[in-house]
Amino acid sequence: MSEWRGMRRFKQQVDQAECEKVLRLAKRGVLSMTGDDGWPYGVPLNFLYKDGKLYFHGAKEGKKIDSLRKDNRVSFCVWGDERNESGLWWNTLVSVICFGRITLVEDQEENVAISRLLALKYYPAGEMEAIEKEIAGAKTRVQCLEMEIEHMTGKKVNEH
Repeated sequence: MSEWRGMRRFKQQVDQAECEKVLRLAKRGVLSMTGDDGWPYGVPLNFLYKDGKLYFHGAKEGKKIDSLRKDNRVSFCVWGDERNESGLWWNTLVSVICFGRITLVEDQEENVAISRLLALKYYPAGEMEAIEKEIAGAKTRVQCLEMEIEHMTGKKVNEH
């Protein structure tokens, strides 16, 4: 038996290319992990999808880091832009759920490189000076995370 379940509503499943498109374009998602005393813990985060992996950043300490050190298995959920098709009352969107394991990026230069790529995704175009200033001020306090995706599914959702 496979470790990963197939989608029950397989007719709504989207292909790998569509999943990757959503991951490239979406601005935020929810990272879910096992928190304190086994309670689920979900954190809304911005992120970067690059070369088949997900990257996040945050503080070097706190509940998220403590949780990941205890159990690095996670899921990450994003959704594409909701749109209304043909004047219908419901919206349509594509959601993507990734399952995998997170590792802390230990190399300082790699942390800076990932932080720069994340900033380029979110800062307005042409703001390199502001990006570099932010990185210089925060680089010793930032912890980047790398998620190796083991399984990913995408689903086209009609909200009716």
